[in-house]
Amino acid sequence: MSEFNINKEIFGDAFLLESPQAQKLYFGYAKDLPIIDYHNHLEPDVIAKNQNFRSPTAIWLDGDHYKWRAMRNFGIEEKYISGDATDEEKFSKWAEVVPYTLRNPLFHWTHLELKNPFGITEYLSSKNAESVYDKMNEALQSDGFRPQALLQKFKVETLCTTDDPSDSLEFHQNIEKSDFQTQVFPAFRPDIYIAITDAEIYRKNLQKLEISSGKNILSADDLLEALQNRINYFHENGAGISDHGFEYFPDTNLWNETLNKEFSEFLAGNKKSFSNPEALTGFLLKELCKMYAAKGWVQQFHVGATRNNNSQMLQKIGANSGYDAIGETYFAQRMSVMFDGLNRENLLAKSIIYTLNPVLNEVLATMAGNFNEGGIKGKLQFGAAWWFMDQLDGMEKQMNAVSNLGLISTFIGMLTDSRSFLSFSRHEYFRRLLCNMFGSEMERGLLPNDEEWIGKIIQDICYHNVKNYFKF
Repeated sequence: MSEFNINKEIFGDAFLLESPQAQKLYFGYAKDLPIIDYHNHLEPDVIAKNQNFRSPTAIWLDGDHYKWRAMRNFGIEEKYISGDATDEEKFSKWAEVVPYTLRNPLFHWTHLELKNPFGITEYLSSKNAESVYDKMNEALQSDGFRPQALLQKFKVETLCTTDDPSDSLEFHQNIEKSDFQTQVFPAFRPDIYIAITDAEIYRKNLQKLEISSGKNILSADDLLEALQNRINYFHENGAGISDHGFEYFPDTNLWNETLNKEFSEFLAGNKKSFSNPEALTGFLLKELCKMYAAKGWVQQFHVGATRNNNSQMLQKIGANSGYDAIGETYFAQRMSVMFDGLNRENLLAKSIIYTLNPVLNEVLATMAGNFNEGGIKGKLQFGAAWWFMDQLDGMEKQMNAVSNLGLISTFIGMLTDSRSFLSFSRHEYFRRLLCNMFGSEMERGLLPNDEEWIGKIIQDICYHNVKNYFKF
């Protein structure tokens, strides 16, 4: 069976740029802009400690559920995915799969990440797995491929991690005190304290919050005080963003005094379970949103995933390991009710809404348009294509929805939402696609043939809008 011609150079300068206008826009206006990555899952301790990565597998495959899903799809044994195989064996198995990822975004991402920052310009397969591994490994042992150097190579100006409210933020503080030029801010992710999925785990989480906040949590009001304490602490340490992830958006109008008393009994250990977790989540979420608004934060809502579908593998290797999928729950009405209530109180913060289900693209693009106001461009944003939709077709659909039903010119652009230090290639991917969309329509006469005018819009979407939106 034939495989790639590994000597053929991958993805030339015109990759994704299908017209002269697209190339002018990309190389003249988008390519060299700094990156602001306002939502990712990078580990701040790795950035702060700035140590060399153990191997190509450590930086490229460990915890990458995109690649893990593809390997499982190809029939690779779990030993070579999340198991105890050696780094070299795992890399070899991934290289075996790569030729068969054609038309999956992994084919593009894999080779973009080889090209930048490693300078490897050959297609990866089992034929050259060993030599590619050795080239990557040699580079990773140098100072130029430590975490901070990689962020500089990708021109990352600002990034926001995703953090447990109980986190000490010591590594963010260490980075702030250092001479590292990239801004690294924390983001507040309180899901485990407001959503009860398992009563025992929830109580343990609250114990952690009690320690970090110095507050005994015996009631819903106590819980809100503890969370306010941590919001204050995060704010003092540079945070200006919160994030929430829901399988479904909670009803924010179910809470009542009866549930309030029951929750106190639950916290006291007098009840094994709480009868209405959704009511609790909805109540706490709305109160948190008021706190965010008071601080001038931006709030993010990720909705539409169905998580941990494979219970057997959840038990074996835990969450975030490649067993999540697109959900189908409709949630726009509940979201609208919450936004409207906050808006009536003048407590609706800047908000970014993401959906994993593209069926809801137009729904959320119009939802974002309901609560804009003077003085803020695009106060409510329909966020970038997320997770499974973070590919050419998904990004085009998301941007077309924003264009048709809002203003693409005020869109705050791309983010990685990734745990990988190599995923910043996705900004290049996005920028090339964006320039191709605009350039194509310029060629077809659907947009003015004015490179300077369109180029300014491109720069705004890639950089200036997000910088101004977050006040970085």
